[in-house]
Amino acid sequence: MKEVQEGKSYTIGNYLKFIIPSLLGIFLLMIPISVNGEVTLVVAIWADFIDTFFGAAMPTVAGIIIGLSFFVALFTKWQQPYVILRSDTLRSLFDVGPIALFTRGLATIFVVMSLFHIGPEWIWSDATGGNILFGLLTTLVAIFFFAGYVLPLLLDFGLLEFFGTIMKKVMRPVFTLPGRSSIDSLVSWLGDGTIGVMLTNKQYEEGYYTKREAAVIGTTFSLVSIDFTIVILLELNLEHMFLPYYGTIIVAGLAAALIMPRIPPLSRKANTFYEKAEAHEEEVIPKNISLFKWGIHQAAERAKNMESFLPVVKGGSRNVLTMWFEVIPVVMAIGTVATIIAEYTPIFSWLGAPFIPLLNLLQIPEATEAAQTVVVGFADMFLPAILGSGIESEMTRFVIACLSVTQLIYMSEVGALLLGSKLPINMKDLIIIFILRTLITLPIIALIAHIIF
Repeated sequence: MKEVQEGKSYTIGNYLKFIIPSLLGIFLLMIPISVNGEVTLVVAIWADFIDTFFGAAMPTVAGIIIGLSFFVALFTKWQQPYVILRSDTLRSLFDVGPIALFTRGLATIFVVMSLFHIGPEWIWSDATGGNILFGLLTTLVAIFFFAGYVLPLLLDFGLLEFFGTIMKKVMRPVFTLPGRSSIDSLVSWLGDGTIGVMLTNKQYEEGYYTKREAAVIGTTFSLVSIDFTIVILLELNLEHMFLPYYGTIIVAGLAAALIMPRIPPLSRKANTFYEKAEAHEEEVIPKNISLFKWGIHQAAERAKNMESFLPVVKGGSRNVLTMWFEVIPVVMAIGTVATIIAEYTPIFSWLGAPFIPLLNLLQIPEATEAAQTVVVGFADMFLPAILGSGIESEMTRFVIACLSVTQLIYMSEVGALLLGSKLPINMKDLIIIFILRTLITLPIIALIAHIIF
């Protein structure tokens, strides 16, 4: 059986090649499931399995990856080996600039100190470098490996073409984004922020997003996974309030998503494509066909062109190596520095002081105690919950829980991932975006909290 549209024919096999891998990718990366009474994702289950299977060896594996990223890059700068320079993939991984080389070297030093407890404890303690290496990186190594090979199921078999068509009239006027970003945004929001950054970076490098669009998606929708939001509630003794909590996150997050793309710095990003990519402009939809039908045919066309899984495996391998060797060292270096500043200096308390009048204006109880949690989330998203766990007011703890997620930019993970990617985002952008998201979402969260409490 064949169907013809615009001079092209598609078989049932073409449609199945689109539907089956796409549904599998959605299930693996986006659908929350209940396991032993806990809501989680397949990617999180995979990460836990790998972490448990390799056990104490995982921090060493992360350390080896970081060490290789530095020493091979250093060797490449020194010797210019032909075997690396002739490969586009290897050259992009190891022929790096001085800033990237310095970051990898710093990460390597932090890894050695954290693994063997060498040097000042404030560098390798469980709250700083030890937390990043033994807590975060062990999970990221497993997630990046799993997601790197699963992402092609979303990217290469027509799912983005389908959503890009049917969501075009929603995403462009509402969020100033192309329709295909809808699935990207959902992966980031419902799945995991780290996976969202991977997907956005991949689409940007392939010429599907402009600099502005990639920056908007990467800094607007990359929330933490649902299971981690539950961890925050547990820390703040608010687990009984999950539904109003997550509902508040959605309302405040959507408000920020409507406003942020329309104001600087995101609005001033260039509407030009990645210099090394072939630009893919949005297609004009024929007037004589429905959005849904045209989306199905676009998806079938993409699936039809996937003749084998070999390009998928190659692309997945490239995804994994890129995230391992380019992003993980940045997370180790910047995450460690950020948590050191948060734990051992009063800088974030000083920076939080200007928020005391705002919290008082919003009638948030224990405003002085809550103020220090407002800014410290820039270092690590879990720190506000730790600092706020001793606050007596349940309403204030609720505000802290919601705000720590909707601020979105925290340097121990998402912020470092963004800086380590090819996305057109720098540190100045992240600081401004963090402050603006705080100012936008805090009044909304406070209003909802007053209604609830």
